[in-house]
Amino acid sequence: MSGPGNYSTAARIGLEILGWLLLAAGVAALVLPGPGLLLLALGLWVLAKNYRWADRLLDPVKRAAYRGAAEGVKTWPRIVMSTVLALGLIAIGLIWGVRPAAPVWWPLAEKWWLFGGWGTGAFLIASGLLALGLLGWSLKNFRYGTMTLDEVYREHHLTERPRRSE
Repeated sequence: MSGPGNYSTAARIGLEILGWLLLAAGVAALVLPGPGLLLLALGLWVLAKNYRWADRLLDPVKRAAYRGAAEGVKTWPRIVMSTVLALGLIAIGLIWGVRPAAPVWWPLAEKWWLFGGWGTGAFLIASGLLALGLLGWSLKNFRYGTMTLDEVYREHHLTERPRRSE
């Protein structure tokens, strides 16, 4: 594991901020539309350069992400539902960006209707596209390919228990 002395102070602070932002976005995306486990894994990977606790949590998160990818393409209803939800995210993102007028039933001020505009819309669209890409990768490798979870775990050196840092 790299120590803080291997980076300039500015680079270390920048990586620290990036890691925490990715981690926070990952936690939010676990309940909101978005690639939660992927963002969590990226945040932990960045933070693992300076924190042992992040290094210890990285393998279980990666294992859960791969397990979800494999199980998400086991049945056709799951594949269809994932595809429809990803396309729905893209559609909602486009609507959010265009930001049509608030409907008459909207109880709050107009400024609170679909706030965030294209920033929020672009995030939803990117999440939908990423979901379709991950679905395609999962289909290629787990449903139609010969890849198994055990092979993935071995290839990426993912252990059952978090590895211990010295």
